[in-house]
Amino acid sequence: MYLEAYASGETLSPAEIRETLLRSLAGRMPKKVLIVPPDFTRFHSNAGYITNTYYHILKDVAQVDIMPALGTHVKMTREECAEMYGDIPYEKFSEHRWRTDVVKVGTVPAEYLAEISEGTWTQPVDCEVNKILFEGYDLILSVGQVVPHEVVGMSNHSKNILVGLGGSKFINASHMVGALYGMERMMGKDNTVTRKLFDYCMEHFLGDLPILWVLTVTTAPRGMIHTHGLFIGEGRKPLESAIALSQQKNLDLLEKPIQKCVVYLTPKEFKSTWLGNKSVYRTRMAIADGGELLVLAPGIEKFGEDEGVDKLIRKYGYVGREKVLKLYQTERDLKENLSAAAHLIHGSSDGRFTITYAVKNLSREEIEGVNFRYADYDEAVRRYDPEKLKLGWNTMPDGEEIFFIPNPALGLWIAKDRL
Repeated sequence: MYLEAYASGETLSPAEIRETLLRSLAGRMPKKVLIVPPDFTRFHSNAGYITNTYYHILKDVAQVDIMPALGTHVKMTREECAEMYGDIPYEKFSEHRWRTDVVKVGTVPAEYLAEISEGTWTQPVDCEVNKILFEGYDLILSVGQVVPHEVVGMSNHSKNILVGLGGSKFINASHMVGALYGMERMMGKDNTVTRKLFDYCMEHFLGDLPILWVLTVTTAPRGMIHTHGLFIGEGRKPLESAIALSQQKNLDLLEKPIQKCVVYLTPKEFKSTWLGNKSVYRTRMAIADGGELLVLAPGIEKFGEDEGVDKLIRKYGYVGREKVLKLYQTERDLKENLSAAAHLIHGSSDGRFTITYAVKNLSREEIEGVNFRYADYDEAVRRYDPEKLKLGWNTMPDGEEIFFIPNPALGLWIAKDRL
């Protein structure tokens, strides 16, 4: 079974989405269903509405459980669940504990990884996923958004299961596989080294799971979700169709590099640089050498999503790819937390451009301690007011030209001379 729906105008309507979801269940009579949606950090995926709709369609005929694909993120609060998923009872949501509640399902051979990574990774990788996947569900609905991504190239599909419900060993290794290979070689593309790793695990270890992929392609101008496409089915076809549309809707090719890029991080969505550094990942191929990235980050209050990763970021900082690669060879705490090491690589400009965080909840010492520049948020927004700037190029009253991005999670910006 494969279904797809494209918006004839700006967005698919709720009624059109609901009709497609109903069609996806035609002929199925599941008695025990697990829904795996993204968490609040993917609020603009429209997965919240889809999850709510599936829940209400199925709740009277089947047991319906929901486990948000947290990956390494913090547990969602009652308020976040209500805002994203609507009136689903909070007790229906289970927390994914990535360090403890997982089982090993297989090992990806070193020889295969060396081949697909062109020798940048030469170790076997254990595949771990949450044990809930094997608790007798006759339908698993994996819901999420396809958009350019720094770890895998294009997000979602198997990543929603293998990272969203993955274990520490696999999350750590998969992030480092991508970081070593080079995210600029992967972002916005299918069939990357990390995607091939995910595909291997799905084919060899998880092929018997009754997964139905439910994938969206969205944008969110001024915070309003526009769902441009919905793709539902087994196997890889939903991913490939969604990638083709996302490359049209979420990838912005610029005629010239950006000298000054201003990015706004909504405080509800971005509370850590672990998430907020999407402002770095998604713009790095557009910013000119010697340019500047200014991140307006009123909600940032920490660096890592959990205490252990936060300490590592504070200890080592965003010091550039080459230095991190040397550190992870010698420092035990980085060897044991490869996703943190990969994040430190991703979050640095490698000296090509400056990164300034304008914050309210972290001190100058904290920001500068991780190798970013510091700015006071209130002072920064007096000049660069996100309510007044438009997406894309803006000319300030004194003639300064900037490029403004209101939400970096929804796209990838590349200067044509960097393709």
